[in-house]
Amino acid sequence: MLPGAKSNLDAHRVYSTTTDRTTGIVCDQTIALDGFYAKKDYPQQLRRIRFNDPETSKTLVFLTNNFTLPSPTICALYKNRWQVELFFKWIKQHLRIKRFYGTSENAVKSQIWIAVSVYVLVAIIKKQLNLNASLYTLLQILSVTLFEKIPIQHALTIREYKTIINNR
Repeated sequence: MLPGAKSNLDAHRVYSTTTDRTTGIVCDQTIALDGFYAKKDYPQQLRRIRFNDPETSKTLVFLTNNFTLPSPTICALYKNRWQVELFFKWIKQHLRIKRFYGTSENAVKSQIWIAVSVYVLVAIIKKQLNLNASLYTLLQILSVTLFEKIPIQHALTIREYKTIINNR
């Protein structure tokens, strides 16, 4: 699948398939790209599906080179793909995974599960100790005090660590 269509896409309709608009599918078209470089780099025809999302009331346009799947399936795949994108954005923001250390499926899953486990453990600690600091701040404090032999409650309440973290 290809990313969604931008509003300035230079293309023309080759063929339109009839659609059931009650499903939210506005149109299901075969298109050809007209831009000089786009046509040169991708001469094959594409499928453009316009979809009115009832959850968000937005009109979404999807491009794909898959002509065999039904249009509602294409729309569902794109919506699920977006959920995956949001999940990885959340991982980057909250779990501090900047890159994956392995490339196999098992390595990526292991790294994600370890990061999620750490996040959940810190959330449990925050709740049990009734701390006001954000999970991000607590993770930073723990990373600074990781190898120090002090009680965790003491480490999370020391002002000097909070100062160090805030000055980073």
